[in-house]
Amino acid sequence: MLIRNISKQILEGLAAGLLITIGCCVYLGCDTKWVGAILFSVALLSICLLNFSLFTGRIGFLLDNLKKDYISGLLLGLLGNVIATAVVGIAVQYAIPSLHGTAAVMCAAKLEQQLWQTFVRAILCGVLMYIAVSVYKYKKSVLGIVFCIPAFILSGFEHSIADMGYFAIAGVYSARAFGFIWIVILGNALGALLIPLGALLVRGRKTEAEGKTEAVEVNSEVQLESEAACDVCESGKAKNGTDCNATEQEGVADGDNVEEVRL
Repeated sequence: MLIRNISKQILEGLAAGLLITIGCCVYLGCDTKWVGAILFSVALLSICLLNFSLFTGRIGFLLDNLKKDYISGLLLGLLGNVIATAVVGIAVQYAIPSLHGTAAVMCAAKLEQQLWQTFVRAILCGVLMYIAVSVYKYKKSVLGIVFCIPAFILSGFEHSIADMGYFAIAGVYSARAFGFIWIVILGNALGALLIPLGALLVRGRKTEAEGKTEAVEVNSEVQLESEAACDVCESGKAKNGTDCNATEQEGVADGDNVEEVRL
């Protein structure tokens, strides 16, 4: 059963990596950037509809699923993403030489970025990826995907799995490229978690405020009950001409007399 689950999670990651690499090919093959950006969204649409495992699409929901199974599935899915983009990318490099040249120019420009620039671009991509997938997941709408994917591509943001595909197609396997990919992975993860973290903080403050409100309400009720008891006592004193405190003292004295008789 364990081996079956592991195999399933890796296969889902492989399928997602395959689709992302196809999206890379589509984008590289388009002369018009905005057309390629729109068509790239077909990859994420297919991944969401078929429930494949894309790291950048699932990392944003980690806070709601802090379980061993989800975390292992996330990492195994990432492994599948890496393997698929590498294998398919290398195949495309030799099968479609024109895409290889375009990808090489693109990757050379990416590696000229400073590390902090890459990290910021990756964070912003992660934010849009979370929005795209969450709109599909919670609202059952593909509008988030259709708009957010072209948005991050045209903005020049960095998507870790897509970058793996581009580097594989370009045939770039340097240590700098490896470090670049890891920075993008971390940035994508942080960006995807920003909105959930904010929502978690807001929920925590809301719960704390509700707790304080309930405490105030309870104290008000106790105070009202105390005041009502005092009103009853005052009305009884006015009617019987006795003092509540005196009555209580008499009760205590009677109790003492009873104790004396028993002794």
